[in-house]
Amino acid sequence: MTDAIDWPPAWPRVLDARFGAPAAGGYRATPEAFRVEECLDFAPEGHGEHLWLWIEKRDLTTAMGARQLAWACGVSPRDVGYAGMKDRSAVTRQWFSVHLPGREAPADLEAALASASLTLLAQTRHPRKLKRGVHRANRFRLRLTGPALEDPGFAERWAWLCQHGVANYFGPQRFGPEGRNLHRAVRVLAGGWRKRDDREGMLLSAARSFLFNTLLAERVREGNWATPLPGEVVVLDGSASQFTAEAVDASLRERAERLDLHPSGILWGIGGSVAQGEALARERDLADHYPALCAGLERAGVRLGRRPLRLRLEAPRFEAGEGEAWLSFTLARGGFATAVLRELIAHPSLSFRTPPAGPLQGGEDATSAAVQR
Repeated sequence: MTDAIDWPPAWPRVLDARFGAPAAGGYRATPEAFRVEECLDFAPEGHGEHLWLWIEKRDLTTAMGARQLAWACGVSPRDVGYAGMKDRSAVTRQWFSVHLPGREAPADLEAALASASLTLLAQTRHPRKLKRGVHRANRFRLRLTGPALEDPGFAERWAWLCQHGVANYFGPQRFGPEGRNLHRAVRVLAGGWRKRDDREGMLLSAARSFLFNTLLAERVREGNWATPLPGEVVVLDGSASQFTAEAVDASLRERAERLDLHPSGILWGIGGSVAQGEALARERDLADHYPALCAGLERAGVRLGRRPLRLRLEAPRFEAGEGEAWLSFTLARGGFATAVLRELIAHPSLSFRTPPAGPLQGGEDATSAAVQR
């Protein structure tokens, strides 16, 4: 027996209660209108067996770029590393590593990459392969158009998000057109997940993302998505550090208000939750509503994790132009630009209700749904 999943989901926006629904808007008309730059919090050491390459790619998934890089360097794709999966329909900059012990980069590497829409910006060495998830954040620069920019409330919506943060929903692309990734995950988990059915972990990730978004949506409806509950696990902003707030006093509420810490939601998996009280009761309610999904994830061996319910927009900037606007902001690793855009404009690809129109939208591409372990 499998869980009944209603699709499309009615996951509410935060700002509708305050400003009403946003007006229609457009974004990502071209790859150049959606720019992403990966941010590390360390620098390569300048020596070692791994060649690190700072690359700009256009209209390519990260996986596609990695395969092109492996071909150009004459190595296996497994010898190429990267930290995060970036958008396809975008211009993105990120680091790749190539295992070349005792070897120099091919003399024609820059030209070979250029022929595949990859621009080599810098190169250096490091002792270790670049691992998934080691980046700190992603910097976005996005071009918006349409009636939403003429709405007097647009500036207020943007200012509110800059001050209070954004609900940290997983974006529509995580679930596939019409929720197909999720529906397939339900079937696969009911029958017993196998690696050969889901080599990239996309189905496991879709299931966990659905459970997280469902929990977050309930908190948004109640208006307490940014305020810790008694027994909640809170996450320090910009850090993996977390602790259980056994009691919520004025000091904790003040820290949450200034975005120093955030409530968190469960990423379902094996391992005991350290939440207590009301927060733990909500996690148990989630398992009662979706027992097959939760049990299937545990049988698959996915380890329990936490994700902040809120994201802070770092260094936000708004630039108005003639019939357009550019937004710039940095989001912590794992954050979706679509979570920000969804609060500002109405667009079919942001609604969860229709298949994405054209290329995927957000902070990751189609193969980026690997489970966070």
